[in-house]
Amino acid sequence: MKVIFIGAGNLATNLAKALLQAGHDIIQVYSRTMESAQALATLAGGAPTTDITSVRADADIYILSVKDSVLAELIPKVCAGRENKVFVHTAGSMPMNLFQGMALHYGVLYPMQSFSKQKEVDFSVIPCFIEGNDDYTLQLLEEFVHTFSDRCYQLSSEDRKYLHLGAVFACNFVNHCYELSSEVLQAHGIPFDVMLPLIDETAQKVHHLSPADAQTGPALRYDENVIRSQSLLLKDNPLMKDLYDRMSVSIHRTELRRKGE
Repeated sequence: MKVIFIGAGNLATNLAKALLQAGHDIIQVYSRTMESAQALATLAGGAPTTDITSVRADADIYILSVKDSVLAELIPKVCAGRENKVFVHTAGSMPMNLFQGMALHYGVLYPMQSFSKQKEVDFSVIPCFIEGNDDYTLQLLEEFVHTFSDRCYQLSSEDRKYLHLGAVFACNFVNHCYELSSEVLQAHGIPFDVMLPLIDETAQKVHHLSPADAQTGPALRYDENVIRSQSLLLKDNPLMKDLYDRMSVSIHRTELRRKGE
């Protein structure tokens, strides 16, 4: 398929690589800056542009992979004069109906993964969630996704909001905890990489156990002496102390509910 990318960020970069490997043709890349557009165009092919009015009209599918806040502004400009093409955005928390009244065929292609330009991912194992406004779009998206991923699921905009929320807890919040751990360790001359075996084992556990069964630590047992002493270590950082205290209470209460206590 002929593909045009609107956006050249982390997700667009990784998806474009996967599409190129699957035999699709990226014919143009739009970005707000020529540096970003050129970088992705050099990587995946196509002509770079920073002029939204110069976006070509001969693509099969237009993939908008930009900040949520600019989708509503860009969609009318991209769809104008190309209303019979297929348009998708890649946002986890934005509804499909942003395209309503702007195009005949539209939907969502949401690959649920954390993307960085510096690290290539294996798209074949990434769950991709699709939504389409009609049968034609759904079938096209399903066939399209199966060329680069083995995991394709239909999901409504309403349910996708909760999927994205779950991903924020499982990924973004967890990664922030890594950063907080790094701050604690670095303040005392301890390298963060000593945590990597622990992190890897914890992540591997939930491939075989439920998160509830994999939970360990003083909060699970509600070892008040350990919790109190660790909380006091954070007295000079009220925000981190509050996070520690609240997380400990949440873990303990979750375990009590699980046991029916």
